[in-house]
Amino acid sequence: SCTMLLSEAEVQSARGAWEKIYVDAEDNGTAVLVRMFTEHPDTKSYFTHFKGMDSAEEMKESDQVRGHGKKVFSAINDMVQHLDNSEAFLGIVTPLGKKHATQLKIDPKNFRIICDIILQLMEEKFGGDCKASFEKVTNEICTHLNNIYKEEGW
Repeated sequence: SCTMLLSEAEVQSARGAWEKIYVDAEDNGTAVLVRMFTEHPDTKSYFTHFKGMDSAEEMKESDQVRGHGKKVFSAINDMVQHLDNSEAFLGIVTPLGKKHATQLKIDPKNFRIICDIILQLMEEKFGGDCKASFEKVTNEICTHLNNIYKEEGW
């Protein structure tokens, strides 16, 4: 499973789409998490320090939410930079997947949720083409993460 499914052109357009949202990594990362916690409140249970926060406003202001939002975006950014190098891509995805599966025990369905929210945000801010360019990337990320979870016995 070491070949990437994206053509050179798809890689370029995905990077262009990602750059638009990554420019404001902290704000956009925060917006994605706040939407996830608001629309899927069960996802908050994994973050002990977010549990008491109920209002979206409170979450938006939280340094911890902002910090994690930025972290999520930085991880995706690393993957996007290596879309044309499957070994390097897997070198980023694999330890991330293992950590979430074994230490953090995060349900893998949450990766799809977060990717879908990123796609929604892209569409709202930059239109359908932007979203379409990035859709394959989120599918790759989620597929690889799910495979890692299977290897870890989920």
